[in-house]
Amino acid sequence: MSKEVLRQYTNGEVTILWRPDACIHSGNCFTGLPGVFDPLERPWINVNGAGTQEIIEQVKNCPSGALTTIMNSEIRNNEQ
Repeated sequence: MSKEVLRQYTNGEVTILWRPDACIHSGNCFTGLPGVFDPLERPWINVNGAGTQEIIEQVKNCPSGALTTIMNSEIRNNEQ
């Protein structure tokens, strides 16, 4: 049984969650928002490359669901 890999990238306001095993490499992320998603860079996600709302809207275009977002305020509220 393998453990699911989950990577997290945050700008303090929003966190991008990436599940590499679910990624189908459609390219929607980096063609739609290349300032944030650049597969040639490491790390390949620069969460400071665009505004929070732009990131959220682009991540919604991920066809596989490998990319999702969560507002950090939701994370803090769940920890209380």
